[in-house]
Amino acid sequence: MKTDIERRIDAMFARDTAAAAVFVVALWLVMAFVFVEMIAVAGAAVTATLFAGGVLVTLFNTVSITAMIHHFRREKDRIYRLDIEHLDATRAERR
Repeated sequence: MKTDIERRIDAMFARDTAAAAVFVVALWLVMAFVFVEMIAVAGAAVTATLFAGGVLVTLFNTVSITAMIHHFRREKDRIYRLDIEHLDATRAERR
């Protein structure tokens, strides 16, 4: 049976994971849109260069966000417990 703080940690981790997934999808969509729009105005050499650079940048960002999520999963108790303690302390001060 999970304690209240463990449930809160899991909820925060789930929100962060969902936000990261949304950002990755948005990144791929924006990069695809920019590439499609650039095809109309750029030559073949420029289009090939933009495609290669865009794919590399997008892949590196995707991999780095994936690595961040894996790190958060491994260290979620240490990372999120501190956040929750600070949130609780801030709420207590406001009362």
